[in-house]
Amino acid sequence: MPASIYFLKISSNILKGKKRKTYNWLKQTIEKEKKTIGNISIILTSKKELLAINKKYLKHSYHTDIVTFNYNENNIISGDLFISLPQIKENSKTYNVTYEQELLRVIIHGVFHLLGYNDKTEKEKIVMRKKEDNALSFYYL
Repeated sequence: MPASIYFLKISSNILKGKKRKTYNWLKQTIEKEKKTIGNISIILTSKKELLAINKKYLKHSYHTDIVTFNYNENNIISGDLFISLPQIKENSKTYNVTYEQELLRVIIHGVFHLLGYNDKTEKEKIVMRKKEDNALSFYYL
């Protein structure tokens, strides 16, 4: 089955006309890590729905911007990225970036989790942020 990126529950204003660009960006990011892109679903949802997922599957009782489920097989990177759009909106204001920039950061953050990177320790957070910044710089070229 050919690799693909699925955008679910996506409004017409979010990344409008940029699905192919986003796919190519994610594919290139994954290939730089010497992996192959599989099927990645980006599910855009509410804070309430994401909190329920966070509680049910991760046993966390707090709001977050993304929950990532990894379905990788060997070097083929596949998974589901559940993203809270209201949390993205809040984050964009907090970090003084555009809504699109924050959404792309969270998407690539989830992809780096699929690639095996974590952000539990301060050292891991630094590595993750550098990876995100580098990948984001290529999106806007």
